[in-house]
Amino acid sequence: MLSRVAHAVYWIGRYLERAENVARFAEVNQYLTLDLPPGAGEQWEPLVDITGDSALFHASHAEATREDVLRFLAFDATYPNSIASCVRMARENARNVRDAITLETWEQIHRFNLLVQQAAQRHAGGMIPYEFFAQVRNFSHLIHGIADDTMSHGETWQFMRLGRMMERADKTARLLDVKYFILLPSVDEVGLPWDELLWCAVLRSASALEMYRKRFGRVRPDRIIEFLLLDRAFPRSVQYCLDRAQACLHAISGTPPGAFRTQPEQLVGQIHARLSYARAEDIILAGLHEMLDDLLGHLNAVDRGIYEAYFAPKPLLSAPETPPVAAQQQ
Repeated sequence: MLSRVAHAVYWIGRYLERAENVARFAEVNQYLTLDLPPGAGEQWEPLVDITGDSALFHASHAEATREDVLRFLAFDATYPNSIASCVRMARENARNVRDAITLETWEQIHRFNLLVQQAAQRHAGGMIPYEFFAQVRNFSHLIHGIADDTMSHGETWQFMRLGRMMERADKTARLLDVKYFILLPSVDEVGLPWDELLWCAVLRSASALEMYRKRFGRVRPDRIIEFLLLDRAFPRSVQYCLDRAQACLHAISGTPPGAFRTQPEQLVGQIHARLSYARAEDIILAGLHEMLDDLLGHLNAVDRGIYEAYFAPKPLLSAPETPPVAAQQQ
C-alpha cells in the first residue's frame, strides 16, 4: 500500500471524526444555555478550549461570544479545525485516493462537503440553526457506516478506522480536562444546582448520557470519569478507542497480540496497559488534569509515531558498490 494513500485515508477518518465532535460540542452547548438558570452565565469559551486552539480564536476575536464562537468553529475558512475546513480536507483527501475507497463512500463525502458549503453561504450573516450541527453528526455517522459496509476490511479501511479512533480518544480526553478545570474553575461552584446540568452536558457531548444512565443511574463525577476514560464497551471512551487503535495497528503490521514491531504499537500498548489497571478514584487523587495532560502528550506521540512508521518519505537505499576485481597474478 502506498504511503500517500495510507496517509490520506488516515486523515479522512480523523477529519470526519473531528467535524462530528465539533458539531456535537456546539449543539450540546446551544441547548445547555437554555437549561442553565439565570446568573449561571453562558459557557462558550470552553468550546474553543476543547479544540486546543484558544490562541487562534483570540487572535481575531476579543471575547468568546456565542455568535463568534459558533461561526469560528463551524465556517471559518482560515481556521484549519473548523467544520468547513475539516470536511473540505476530507473531501480533498478522498478525491486524491478515489481508487482506494468505494464509490458510495466518495459520493457521501462529496455530498457532505456540498451541504457544509451551502450552509456557510446560507447562514453567512445570521445565527447557525441547531439543525445544521445535527446534519453534520448524521453525515459523519452515515459515511463511516457506508465505509464499514462497502469497503474491504484491509489496510485502507484499517488506516481510516485508526484515524477515527485516535481523534476520538483525543477529543474525549480534552472534553474531560476542560470540564474539570475550565467549566468549574472554583471549588465553591461544585454541587450547585447547575453542576449536574454541566456534567450531563459533558456526557451528551460524548453521546454518552443514555448509556451512562443505564449503567450507573445517578450522575456522579467519579463515575463519569470511569465511564469516559476506562469503560471498554462504550465506543467513545478512551480505553475503547485505544483497544480499537491497537487492533488496527496490529492488523496493519501483522504483529500478534501482546507484541509490537513499531513505535506506535509500543506506545499504544503502554497507554492501554496503564488504563487497564487504573481506577477513577486513584486518578482523581493523583490529579485528573495531570493524568489527562500526560495522556494527550502520549496520544500526540502515537500520532507522530504513525507518521514516521507509515507516512514519512523513506530515503532510497543506494546500490552497494561493486567490489574491485582482484588483479590477475602474472
